[in-house]
Amino acid sequence: MSEDEHRNPADADEKVPEKTHRSWLDRISAALSGEPTSPEDLIELLRDVQADGVIGADTLRMMEGAIGVADMTVGDVMVARAQMVTLSADASLAELIAQVVESGHSRFPVHGEDKDEILGILLAKDLLRGTSADHSPANVHALLRPAVLIPESKNLNVLLREFRQSRNHMAIVIDEYGGVAGLVTIEDVLEQIVGEIDDEHDDAADEGVLIAAQADGQFVVDALTPIDDFNERFGADFPDDDYDTIGGLVTDAIGHLPEAGEELTLGRFKFRVANADARRLIALLVSVDAEHA
Repeated sequence: MSEDEHRNPADADEKVPEKTHRSWLDRISAALSGEPTSPEDLIELLRDVQADGVIGADTLRMMEGAIGVADMTVGDVMVARAQMVTLSADASLAELIAQVVESGHSRFPVHGEDKDEILGILLAKDLLRGTSADHSPANVHALLRPAVLIPESKNLNVLLREFRQSRNHMAIVIDEYGGVAGLVTIEDVLEQIVGEIDDEHDDAADEGVLIAAQADGQFVVDALTPIDDFNERFGADFPDDDYDTIGGLVTDAIGHLPEAGEELTLGRFKFRVANADARRLIALLVSVDAEHA
């Protein structure tokens, strides 16, 4: 009788589950061997691992963010030129100190007569040291550090590596014509991985700023506004069984992660996406049917 004939049939039955249901460890091993063929496959695998309780939700979000960064460019996260806080090299040191204190930032592009002429980066700590020294400089030029210039098309993962290697925290983004398109900081990149990073100069979120009335009768609503708060403010009755925030409700109703400018009408409310990034809905512009306002 052969070895196969001596084998207990029960033993074969016990092996069936191993073929039909793999543990999370088996699936991770398969991932490392190259089974996932796209970032989407890998993210799906990580979500299964999180559902099994192996990693936490915050860890999953950071992993998803780290994977997503590889497909993003500087243009996706940069601070646009119109929102930049820049300093003029012709300003006196006293004027510069006043601007630095008012803004609350720690790094500033410094320009010449033409705002596209970036002369360097001024660190607030360098300005403080310079003005407190016995022989303070006559102008800001002596305090400037070299500016790093990068194109909008640079990949974020490449930029993050360069930031770490050079120990720079800010880069000036240049458009195709050589003009200043904006700026990007290491914090802007890291926020794509770990989420918003608030500091002591950021306004704390509270009910007063989650819903802000506009002069035209519309409302700017933070996407993280709890549905209960939205209902109370507008006399609405949106359910909160599946989602806690108004942003989650709108995203679900649209059927995908919305982009800025997309619109949706739910009952007497018209929602327009005012701000969104590659990972989440940030703010909504809401108008209410005048008949029911």
